[in-house]
Amino acid sequence: MINSISFIYIIRVADNIYFLTNTNLRAGIWMVRRGIRMGIKSLITCSFTLFLLGILGVSINRSNLILLIMSIELMLLSTSLIFTITSSFYSQILGQVFTLFLLQPLADGAKLFTKEMVIPNHTNLILYFISPIMFLTLALLIWGVFPYSPQSSFTHANLGLLLILAISSISVYAVLMSGWSSTSKYAYLGSLRAAAQMISYEVCMGLILLSVVICVGSLELNKISWFQSNSSFLTLALLPCSIMFIVSLVAETNRAPFDLTEGESELVSGYNVEYSSMSFALLFLAEYANIIFMSGLFSLIFLGGWSILTFNSTIILGIKTSLISMFFIWIRASYPRIRYDQLMSLLWKSYLPLSLAVLFLTASILWALGGLPSL
Repeated sequence: MINSISFIYIIRVADNIYFLTNTNLRAGIWMVRRGIRMGIKSLITCSFTLFLLGILGVSINRSNLILLIMSIELMLLSTSLIFTITSSFYSQILGQVFTLFLLQPLADGAKLFTKEMVIPNHTNLILYFISPIMFLTLALLIWGVFPYSPQSSFTHANLGLLLILAISSISVYAVLMSGWSSTSKYAYLGSLRAAAQMISYEVCMGLILLSVVICVGSLELNKISWFQSNSSFLTLALLPCSIMFIVSLVAETNRAPFDLTEGESELVSGYNVEYSSMSFALLFLAEYANIIFMSGLFSLIFLGGWSILTFNSTIILGIKTSLISMFFIWIRASYPRIRYDQLMSLLWKSYLPLSLAVLFLTASILWALGGLPSL
């Protein structure tokens, strides 16, 4: 009797396990297929839109208006990609109604344009209004030295990399001004975090770029890209530098998992917590404009810029920039926010000694082989 009951119980357990396994397997296959289908549809649409707007901006003499539109389209790409990766219930509903996610930027713009401008008490009005304008102006100014093609650049700067580091370091003042002028503890702490984070990772970026300059022998972005067209990409020769550089770019632009300046669980919204309406929109647009620029900078320095194999075209640079921008968003959707002490220890205890070691090693190898270029 006991043996028969035990046998029946084992049969039922096995049947339940088979049913659950089969159901979960079918559900998993369905979710994977649907996720791939939605992901390909949204990624192709958003990437193609972003790419066409980038090419359009180049063809009409690099208008700042087109750059702002590219920033809005990057927000669109961010929304669609995060919804696709997370595969949440809301994304499934939204994907059925707005498959291309094209109404999201329009809704955000209408919300920010029609929202009331709320000015807190006891604020320094001059710095409060100047800091968002300064932040966006610097984000647009830095595009002046960006070479879109071998024959197309707004200004020809022999010290392009040095100018980029200078302008990006000045943007720290805009963040500090926005946090200090708000007279809010959350905004002030967020601005202090942003200043410490951006200045710290600029040190690592400078050392990494020194390794590139030693290999190429020039601070000009055009020459760095042409150097890779005649040889292999610098990503292969300086692989540790490329990995550290793109992580430093994520920290420099205050993106997840390094978005501690806007930590919602700690600082509500960080340095921009007291901003609303179009003042917040200026800060938001400047952040995404910096992401696009840093993606293009990484493409120029480590991925050959506009060249691949024997082909040279602005289209190639646009594709590389779009892929790196997607990588920024992919990291945001995949990794949680780290602690601030982990962020600082990652730089001062890991990246700084490693970047110094790579710099000395690169210089030593080139000197031993007689390959040091003449600056």
